[in-house]
Amino acid sequence: MSKKILTPTVTRRELVLSAAAVLSLFAIGAAAKAEKAPALIRPPKVTDEEDFLARCIKCGRCISVCPTNVISAAEWTDGLRNLRTPVMDYRRGGCEFCDKCIDVCPTGALQHYDGETTNIGKAVLTNVCIALRTGGCTKCHDVCEYDAVILDEQKRPSIDPEKCNGCGKCVNACPALVFQSFGSAKVRGIQIRPLEEGEKR
Repeated sequence: MSKKILTPTVTRRELVLSAAAVLSLFAIGAAAKAEKAPALIRPPKVTDEEDFLARCIKCGRCISVCPTNVISAAEWTDGLRNLRTPVMDYRRGGCEFCDKCIDVCPTGALQHYDGETTNIGKAVLTNVCIALRTGGCTKCHDVCEYDAVILDEQKRPSIDPEKCNGCGKCVNACPALVFQSFGSAKVRGIQIRPLEEGEKR
């Protein structure tokens, strides 16, 4: 007795849905490539953003090995191409330049650098800085190991961009967000901005 071989059948509806799903994936990929990605602060050392995005496999090893927890995963709001890639979140800590993230990177997306530190960003003061208004806070100055935060006679801070390497310890220590949290403040008194094109990394 011969066995009847059953062959799968595909309905027109299933075929249309499959085609639509494939086209959607292409559209998402095209949109991700075309979108203008926001400037993000990467762990040390990323020389070229496009090269970094091509190399990074989003494995999360750099995030898990970071002793200060400053490395976090980018979210949807950071752009589709950046999703789950490592970014610096100074609300969680500051960079020690311990190079552990570089050592565990399997693709060379994070590269070794010369010297004890490298530039990953620059500190800037914001309009919620307590010291600029009252001169009553010196936290950013106290924690800066590189003498990048300078106080004037009234104890108001300024930033020396030549000395700042973007470690972010000043941001992590800034109490402005805590003191003004009831006013819906989301920006601390000092922030690290990404390096602009032409700035030394």
